[in-house]
Amino acid sequence: MTSEDNENTPLLNGNRDGVNGTASGKDRPTRKQKLASMLRRLFALHVEKRILFAGFFITLSFSFTQVPIFYVFHLMVCDVFYSNHPPYQGTGDRCSRNEIAAGTATQYSILGMSTTFCGTINLLVAGWMAKRFGPRTALMVQTFVPAIRVATQILGVMAGGQAGIIIFQCTQLITVIGGPVGYILVANIIAGELVEPLRRTVVFGMLQGCIMLGQGIGYLSGGMIGDGWGIRRPFEVAFCSFLLATLYVRMALPFIPATSLSRGNSKGFAGFLSPLRVLAPQKVLLGSGIVMKHHGVLFLCAGVFLGVLATGYAPLLIQMYATAVFEFNQGDNGWLMSEFAFMRAAFLIFVFPFIISNGRKWYLTRNQGWNSGEAEPASPPRLATDPEELEAPIGSLAEEEPVGSSAAKEDEGTAFDLFFLRISLVVDGALTMCAAFATQKWHIYLAAALLPFASGSAPAAKGVMTEMCSQSRRADALNALTLVENIARLATQGLFGFVFAALAEIGRPHLTFFINAAIAFLAACVLLLSRFPPEGSKPMTVEESSDLQSRDPESTEAHEQTRVSRT
Repeated sequence: MTSEDNENTPLLNGNRDGVNGTASGKDRPTRKQKLASMLRRLFALHVEKRILFAGFFITLSFSFTQVPIFYVFHLMVCDVFYSNHPPYQGTGDRCSRNEIAAGTATQYSILGMSTTFCGTINLLVAGWMAKRFGPRTALMVQTFVPAIRVATQILGVMAGGQAGIIIFQCTQLITVIGGPVGYILVANIIAGELVEPLRRTVVFGMLQGCIMLGQGIGYLSGGMIGDGWGIRRPFEVAFCSFLLATLYVRMALPFIPATSLSRGNSKGFAGFLSPLRVLAPQKVLLGSGIVMKHHGVLFLCAGVFLGVLATGYAPLLIQMYATAVFEFNQGDNGWLMSEFAFMRAAFLIFVFPFIISNGRKWYLTRNQGWNSGEAEPASPPRLATDPEELEAPIGSLAEEEPVGSSAAKEDEGTAFDLFFLRISLVVDGALTMCAAFATQKWHIYLAAALLPFASGSAPAAKGVMTEMCSQSRRADALNALTLVENIARLATQGLFGFVFAALAEIGRPHLTFFINAAIAFLAACVLLLSRFPPEGSKPMTVEESSDLQSRDPESTEAHEQTRVSRT
C-alpha cells in the first residue's frame, strides 16, 4: 500500500475521485438511504419506548379537536337560532345570548352521552378485534376509523347550522368501531404482552402518563390552532395526525399473533362477552394438586369501581367548586386543568416507576425479615404441568422422571403493587378532603398540583390484574378492568353531580369533598379483601377446569368444597 492509500481507498478498482482517496459521489449515501437509516434507528428503540410514543401520539390526535368542538357547537347553535329569529342588531358578540348558551350545553351533553355509550361498546369491540385479528391490527383500526370520523366532522363544520349538528351527532356512531376508549385498552394489551412481567406495572403507569401528556398538549395546541388559523384547521390537523399515527403503529409496533390472546377462550358471541367472565371466581390449581376458588379478581374490580367512583370526579369537582366559590372563569379553569394534566403526566412518567421499583425491593426485604426467624420446611418444587415447561425428550431422557419447573419467578415483588394500590387510594382521599379547606384561589391551584401524586391507582390495578390471571386471559382481564372503570366514570358523574347540586343549594358545597374522600377510604377497605393466589398455584383455563371435572368430578367437587379461598 502506498503512502497515499488510506482506509477510504477502495480495495477493488482503486480509481479515486477526489483528494486523499475519498469515495466517489456514487458511494455517498443518498437522501433515501439517510431517511432509511434514520427510520431504522427510530424503530430500533426499545419496544417500551415505541409503545409509550404510540400512546402519546394517538392521544394527541384525539385531543386536537376536544376544545374546538365545543366552540363549533356554539357557532352552529347560533346559526340555528338566528335562522328562526330576526338578524342581530347592535355591537358585541351576536352569539352571546342565554338561549344559545343553553342550546349549546344541551347539544354538547347529547354528544357526551353518545360518546360514552358508544365508547363502552367500543371496549368490547376493540377487545374482540385484538383477539380475532391481533392487537396491532386492532390498534390500527382504532386510529384509522377516527380519521374517517374527523373527516366527516370537517363536512359538518363546512355545512354549519342544523345540518352540521346532525352530522356531528351521527359521527359518534363511528366511535363503536374505533374510538377514544378502545385504543387505550389495545395499547395496554400490547404492553402486557411485550413487556417483561416485572416491568408491566411501571409501563402501564408510564403509558397513562404519556396519554395525559398528549391530552394536555392537544388541548392547548388545538385551541391555539383554532384561534390562529380558523375553526376548521384543528380538525384537518387531527385527520393528518390520525393517518400518521396509523402508519406509525404499522411500522413501529411488532406483530403479536391473535392465537396468543384467544388461546383457551370461547369463540363467537361468547368470546365477545368473555371479559365479563373474568369477574367470576377463578379456579386455581395448587402445587399439591388441589383445586380451589379464588375471589381476588372480584374484590379487586369492586375496589377499583369504588376508587374510580371517588377519584374520577375529582377534576370536575374542583372546577365546579372553584367556579361556584372563587368565581373562576373559563381561562382560569383551562389553566387549572392543564396544570392537573401535566402534573399527573410528570408523576406517572418519572415518579411512579421510581416508587414501584424501589417499593418492591423494600417490600421483599421486609417480608424476608419477617420470615427469617421462622423455621419453614422446604417446600417441594412444583412439577411442570404445562407442555411448554417441559423439554422435548431426546434419547434416553424420555424415560426420566419429570423435574421441577425451572421457570424464573415472574411475580417477584409484585405484591407491593396491591399494597401501593390500597395506600394510593387512602392518600387520594386525604388530599381530596384537604381541598375542602381551601379559602383562597391559590389553594385550588395547590390542590390541583398535589392530587396527581395519588394518581397511580389505575396502572397499579392493571399490573395486579395481569398477575392474578393466566396469560391466555390477560387481554380479557384488562378489558374487564377498563369496562369497570368506564362504568364507574358514568356512575360518578351522575352521583356526585347530584350530591354537589344538593349541597350547593344549602350553601355547603365543600362537604362534597368529604363524601368523595369517604368513598376512597371505603375502596381501600374493599381492596383489603383482594389477595393474590397462593404461592405455587396456577390459574386454570376453562378447558383445564372442564377436563379435570370430567376426569374426576367427585374428587374435584370435594376439593372445591373444602378449600374455597376466602380471598
